[in-house]
Amino acid sequence: MRIPILKLHNYLLISIQIDLDDQTAIQFQEDLLSKIHESGASGVVIDLTSVDIIDSFIAKVLGDVVTMSDLMGAKVVLTGIQPAVAMTLIDLGIHLQDVPTALDLEQGLIKLRQELEE
Repeated sequence: MRIPILKLHNYLLISIQIDLDDQTAIQFQEDLLSKIHESGASGVVIDLTSVDIIDSFIAKVLGDVVTMSDLMGAKVVLTGIQPAVAMTLIDLGIHLQDVPTALDLEQGLIKLRQELEE
């Protein structure tokens, strides 16, 4: 199953609405990086509101997606991180301290615009 990636102006918007398995996570990583390359997007908002729990592999892929997007010139904002997901990321040593976060998709877009203005 593929996670939809929407383009809005110079941004990519992703709202993950399904349970992530290893194959879906890898496919998402590949799709997002390709879309950044094709579109030249300067920013990405990944909404995790519907993601209740992640395992160590999914957490690593998420951290990698943020790093790879940054290397390609696209700033990432994460939104809607649930408490269990935050605890898993920290427990696994995946520190996203330089990654802006917001409560929801709308606030994530506002945060992304602010980050890209600097």
